[in-house]
Amino acid sequence: MAAYSFISTFFSATPSPTVSRSRRSKTSLSKFLSLPKNPNCVLPILSALRNPSCCNSLTSSSDDPSSFHKLSLTKNPFSSVLDSFFVLCTSIALSFSLFIADVDLASAFVVTSPRKLQSDELATVRLFQENTPSVVYITNLAVRQDVFTLDVLEVPQGSGSGFVWDKQGHIVTNYHVIRGASDIRVTLSDQTTYDAKVVGFDQDKDVAVLCVDAPKEKLRPIPVGVSADLLVGQKVYAIGNPFGLDHTLTTGVISGLRREISSAATGRPIQDVIQTDAAINPGNSGGPLLDSSGNLIGINTAIYSPSGASSGVGFSIPADTVSGIVDQLVKFGKVTRPILGIKFAPDQSVEQLGVSGVLVLDAPAKGPAGKAGLLPTKRDAYGRLILGDIITSVNGRKVTNGSDLYRILDQCEVGDTVIVEVLRGDHKEKISVILEPKPDES
Repeated sequence: MAAYSFISTFFSATPSPTVSRSRRSKTSLSKFLSLPKNPNCVLPILSALRNPSCCNSLTSSSDDPSSFHKLSLTKNPFSSVLDSFFVLCTSIALSFSLFIADVDLASAFVVTSPRKLQSDELATVRLFQENTPSVVYITNLAVRQDVFTLDVLEVPQGSGSGFVWDKQGHIVTNYHVIRGASDIRVTLSDQTTYDAKVVGFDQDKDVAVLCVDAPKEKLRPIPVGVSADLLVGQKVYAIGNPFGLDHTLTTGVISGLRREISSAATGRPIQDVIQTDAAINPGNSGGPLLDSSGNLIGINTAIYSPSGASSGVGFSIPADTVSGIVDQLVKFGKVTRPILGIKFAPDQSVEQLGVSGVLVLDAPAKGPAGKAGLLPTKRDAYGRLILGDIITSVNGRKVTNGSDLYRILDQCEVGDTVIVEVLRGDHKEKISVILEPKPDES
């Protein structure tokens, strides 16, 4: 195209009084210049430019195709050495310009433009690349005995996800990912595998902490955010290993806040759970739920699905709850949580009795409730069932089921004295109970 511009400029700079007088002459000249690939057009045009007297015949017969032939006969372009040299130079220039033009046309069919991503796509890609090194793959191994050879084998019985908590090698995951394991292996993002030992776990909140002896340069702790100021509708990102597919990213939004689910191990309620529509499948358990800044806001722990696959309703334990539990597990190896020391009946059984509260089935004498004098359910000498105390309130807060009782105890500390109101027979009594720590679990 640059060669065309050069030739056009050269032609326009050539003196041509006749062409400048007539608009039709300009149009005719443009028509000739727009057909540079026709070799029959070159000699008449050059003759006309060198001999302005021929322009009249050129313009008057521009509409007649035979005018090119007539014009070429009016004057021989090779009559002088100067004209011959001029034609040679112009032909070389036109040939070079045509060569350049053909290359440009050919290159137009080749797509060479780089892939362009939107700003939100770039942010998602950057978030995944920066946080993937913090996510690990956890394999739960169990000891099995072969029924034929009686050999003891160690076979995988489950898998899940986790993430690096600190440079000391602590890995955080769900308790149900490692439950029943005889051996645990952790695979980092660079595919190196290490044996892991259990530092501690909290069955009630479904949180566990592991430790691996890996070089510090391979451990990248995940940034921990705050879950107290989350809003419904904000974007979230889940990274995990669903169905054994390592480092899978799914996106969604926060669908709800302050949900409540039950621990798979103890049935104790987990409060303030985050609900999200990001796809969470088996294998995602224990993986991080991140906000748009790449900060941890929860641990993916459960889904609501009859089929076991993602149904758009997933739940994550909030980061604020996880932080407090992990700190205790790392320091003490256990979570110190107060208990009443009772076993109570299922809520459905109490509802069938037509009362509201928590029915005490057992209160060991060495436990807090037994020491305080709460009565368990028992049978008399004739086998008749004698109901125990029914807890109706604690510290003035109404108790209608087991979840209410757990919520109240979660806000208490070991050593606190609580006032428990019970329904004993046909009257109510208030009993003071000193809360004690939960006994150690193996």
